[in-house]
Amino acid sequence: MKHRDMGSEEMLRAEVVQLREEGRELGDLPIRLEAAIADGTIDAKSEAIWGEMESLSPVGAGLREPSDLVGIRAARPDGDRSHAITLSDAGLYDRIYGAWLGRCAGCTLGKPVEGWPRSRIEAYLRAANAWPLRTYFPVIDPFPEGLELWKNYKETALGRVTRMPRDDDTDYTVMGLHIVETYGREFSSQDVATAWLDNLPFAKVYTAEKVAYLNLVEGMDPPQTARYHNPYREWIGAQIRADMWGYINPGNPELAAEMAYRDASLSHTANGIYGEMWAAACVAAAFGLDDPHDVISAGLAEIPSDSRLAEAVRNTMAWADECARWEDAWDRINDEYGAYHTVHVINNTCVVALGLLYGGGDLEKSICVAVMGGWDTDCTGATVGSIVGAMNGAAALPDKWVGPLDDKLTSIVYEFEDSRISDLARRTVALAEMPDSTARS
Repeated sequence: MKHRDMGSEEMLRAEVVQLREEGRELGDLPIRLEAAIADGTIDAKSEAIWGEMESLSPVGAGLREPSDLVGIRAARPDGDRSHAITLSDAGLYDRIYGAWLGRCAGCTLGKPVEGWPRSRIEAYLRAANAWPLRTYFPVIDPFPEGLELWKNYKETALGRVTRMPRDDDTDYTVMGLHIVETYGREFSSQDVATAWLDNLPFAKVYTAEKVAYLNLVEGMDPPQTARYHNPYREWIGAQIRADMWGYINPGNPELAAEMAYRDASLSHTANGIYGEMWAAACVAAAFGLDDPHDVISAGLAEIPSDSRLAEAVRNTMAWADECARWEDAWDRINDEYGAYHTVHVINNTCVVALGLLYGGGDLEKSICVAVMGGWDTDCTGATVGSIVGAMNGAAALPDKWVGPLDDKLTSIVYEFEDSRISDLARRTVALAEMPDSTARS
């Protein structure tokens, strides 16, 4: 199976963008690429062009953005690596169940407008007399021209939610549970690869994950699977796989981030890896911290301080301190990072941070700000909901948001097709280890 079957021209152009973002010197390579596309010789020249691009040495940002765990840890800032928590078995279950429910609610909220820019979301909500967002998306019948919700609205819009419908953002959370149940807490990147091949249909993986999947089929091992012909290696795909590692390491962001590394390095490099490590660490920290600033900082403590992702999150925190309205802080984010692809990890992580900071630990405010921010809305809504759910616990979450889910989740993962969210939470609790084993009573 040839990689050009996925769209050689599109992927090569995406690689040019990715290399520029990494700070690599391309010379006249982009000109030669476009010339080969124009004269119809791209199929014959594509492998040579890929080889040339993949041999480029990093400069600028690439020099301070390692993709190996030793290098990542050496580039971290000083900071707390664990947060003591005291939870009974029932308390731990409530928090983990809350994280699952929050993830499902945030994901469901964002699904009907996935990929929409902020301006289009605001236009739709104003047309529906629902700005600012405070519920699942209401349906306008008929839809205004240019403002048609995605077809999944039939099971994700207000009054139509009856479960967590199938979505890759929750498929990977389920997959994380399956991986640890099958291979244990010491699972390897190769174990993750095997789990994917055994349980994920190729048609249901996307961007970086699709490339990594192809690379596995062609006999490659991680981390080569993440780099070879993969222009999506810093997109958001790894971050959406982060949550399970936080769930099973409550109060231990460092170990959550390490597990996230093992998972992410199958398909991503540099900031793509950091995005998953940051999110996993935030989730783990949320079990012991109640201030979103502290949770975000706990995530930053696990990734290279000089990376583009860390800088973007720090900037978002500073803009949130300066701006009374989330919209004004979002404008700053868009001015600085809006050129990134709509499913890139950097701009979307800024939106996650925005939802946490302006939501103040409230589920509704947090997921609504994240989704109103646009871009990859189901992903950002899910990550924010997961973190806030872990902070609050299931018992404290509004029935308005979690009640319609009816404790049900649909997944593409084998043997998890129809699950009770509460059962997934119980199975997750069985795998969880807190940093101080004496704290659990």
